[in-house]
Amino acid sequence: MSSADARPKAVVLVSGGLDSATTLAMAQSQGFECFALAVDYGQRHRSELAAAGRVTKGLGVPLKIVSVDLREIGGSALTADIDVPLEGTTGIPVTYVPARNTIMLSLALGQAEVLCAQAIFIGVNAVDYSGYPDCRPEFINAYQTMARLATKVGVEGGELTIHTPLINLSKAEIIRRGTGLGVDYSQTVSCYQADSEGRACGRCDSCRIRREGFEAAQIADPTRYAQPEVETG
Repeated sequence: MSSADARPKAVVLVSGGLDSATTLAMAQSQGFECFALAVDYGQRHRSELAAAGRVTKGLGVPLKIVSVDLREIGGSALTADIDVPLEGTTGIPVTYVPARNTIMLSLALGQAEVLCAQAIFIGVNAVDYSGYPDCRPEFINAYQTMARLATKVGVEGGELTIHTPLINLSKAEIIRRGTGLGVDYSQTVSCYQADSEGRACGRCDSCRIRREGFEAAQIADPTRYAQPEVETG
């Protein structure tokens, strides 16, 4: 067996956004053989799936896209006819997608079992996160416990660990880490309502957090905006 074959395997959830691109690069830097998984859940900002393809191709990682239509559930500005807020919000915002991370982790868990992977990586963040309850350490810890009980590998005494390398990092720290690992952030899409070409609105919470992150990191923001005045303002 070659040294490459001996590398531990990891399933990495990717969305096409800044955080998941950084998470994928970090997993690679830790020596994992990575398999990217994206979820087409009927999201409003579908250009993120194209971005996931660009990011994974750039990092040389195979990508699988699975579909779960969460529009059938609705309840979110990303899956239903609800306006995306263009001003800062408090509490749990309308862009929260009910059960999204629970579902995505379940899909990653199944893929990890099939691939005999030892790890799952997800780019949740509890510092700059937008008020989502399923981005907190408490949720990840509870899911890890469930995964040990619900999987063949767990029952047989094996280990499948959920990694959250961004959980305690600020957006600026994430950007610095990714830049150091060669992540091309111009290929990513973070906007909640990006257009079909992947250009950002520049006004939603996600755009604001991303822009402030680049400013704090003192790194040029490569984001493409639909409105030129946003880009230069």
